[in-house]
Amino acid sequence: MAEPVRVRRLTYQEVQKLQQVVRRGSTNSVRYRRAMMLLASAGGNRVPVIARLLQADEDTVRDVIHRFNEIGLACLDPRWAGGRPRQLSHDDADFVLQKATTRPTKLGQPFTRWSLRIVVAYLRKSHGRVIRIGRETLRGLLARRGVTFQRTKTWKDFPDPEREAKLDRIEEVLDRFPDRVAFDEFGPLGIRPTGGSCWATQTRPDRVPAAYRRTHGVRYFHGCYSVGGDTLWGVNRRRKGVANTLAALKSIRAARPDGAPIYVILDNLSAHKGADIRRWARKHKVELCFTPTYASWANPIEAHFGPLRQFTIANSHHPNHTVQTRTLHAYLRWRNANARHRHVLAADRRERARVRSKKGIRWGGRPLNTAA
Repeated sequence: MAEPVRVRRLTYQEVQKLQQVVRRGSTNSVRYRRAMMLLASAGGNRVPVIARLLQADEDTVRDVIHRFNEIGLACLDPRWAGGRPRQLSHDDADFVLQKATTRPTKLGQPFTRWSLRIVVAYLRKSHGRVIRIGRETLRGLLARRGVTFQRTKTWKDFPDPEREAKLDRIEEVLDRFPDRVAFDEFGPLGIRPTGGSCWATQTRPDRVPAAYRRTHGVRYFHGCYSVGGDTLWGVNRRRKGVANTLAALKSIRAARPDGAPIYVILDNLSAHKGADIRRWARKHKVELCFTPTYASWANPIEAHFGPLRQFTIANSHHPNHTVQTRTLHAYLRWRNANARHRHVLAADRRERARVRSKKGIRWGGRPLNTAA
């Protein structure tokens, strides 16, 4: 039996680039859909599940994954079309790219950054190799090579010394054991008018109030996702905590009363690591598989929280948490009833990794090697 198709181990920089493409939305549908395929596969979702989520053909998903494993992030920009013959040789284009991506100070220039005009002038006066190129031609060349004008960012790497071991264990659990469940919290869920999208007459969309008072507090959805059964369920709580996490784990255990081992994938929140939880897990044959620090994408449930936000929170004006919770659970019942139907519509097609909700947290990255 052939092994299931899956992306190779992602680097920190590749994760950052893929999440950046997803956060920017559908400005480029090809890049967005391919990035979602790769992130969903990295989270442990199989090819059929990914195909249903994105309304794509399974062979297309496999081709994208194979292409990424061969050439890395360059697969986000497939070169389907032709064009006029190049005016610059391949060696000249490599030379231009090398100079444009090198700090000007290293080339003896009194600048901290290049502009297109300065690069063009430098190339025409370069010692030993003179290249005449216009600004728009240079702009197009840099765009084709994946070089854009960006803000300088700081970077940080995975600080978890057990990163590889944790990822190896999660991959082993997803591949070998049928009784595996992903757990995470989704929120905070407040009571306020929330904009979204809808079908409406042109220039006359549905409207929600702009003024509101935060008088209801917040809730957190404690979600569980059965990877094997493709089922999502959960409950709203007032806060995150050890007691609520333990209650969720007990519900997972109760769903398999025969005493067989269960494997739960979850992140490193302190509420997931309490001594009471670990003691209970050892006693009831529940193995806790923690994702590495800054690697929430490795949890399969992440890819299924996007539709939950889109269809229960976006474009809503719930009067209280009771109504909001009823709406959420009504969606869950519909989602589970239609999970394996080939006509699951935009809910799963517009999925978002939960990292998109962390709007205040954005990490930079080292320069990406798109040819890797």
